[in-house]
Amino acid sequence: SEAKSGRTDLIFLIRFRHCCLLRNQRCILAYLYDRLLRIRALRWEYGSVLPNTVQFHMSAEEVEWFNRYKKSLATYMRSVGGEEGLDLTQDIKPPKSLYIEVRCLRDYGEFEIDDGTTILLKKNSQHFLPRWKCEQLIRQGVLEHILS
Repeated sequence: SEAKSGRTDLIFLIRFRHCCLLRNQRCILAYLYDRLLRIRALRWEYGSVLPNTVQFHMSAEEVEWFNRYKKSLATYMRSVGGEEGLDLTQDIKPPKSLYIEVRCLRDYGEFEIDDGTTILLKKNSQHFLPRWKCEQLIRQGVLEHILS
């Protein structure tokens, strides 16, 4: 109000303050956008369930955004690829072989393969399974890929 009444020496300070506020706003928006990109990458890295250690460092709004992104991606994957849908999160890196040897790191229970075979995943048991069925469990920390 003093600048409007005639104190022209305050106009420079007002413009400087306004430029500082705009810069801070741009920095905050860039930071928030980077966090959203990282949260989106977590969905592709860990799957639909985030570990508690990761989720602990997220705000409630970020968890909500992750859940909405997860549902949106699931809806899209169901709409593509016929009746069963297409899981885009599988085979992020091209496989060298279709079957891999895995070791179970913790008790998981029964695990069914497409041919109807049921395998009991107990701690320290080793199995030779299709890669695409194991990738999600490897990301969750249930199985460990044994490199020979």
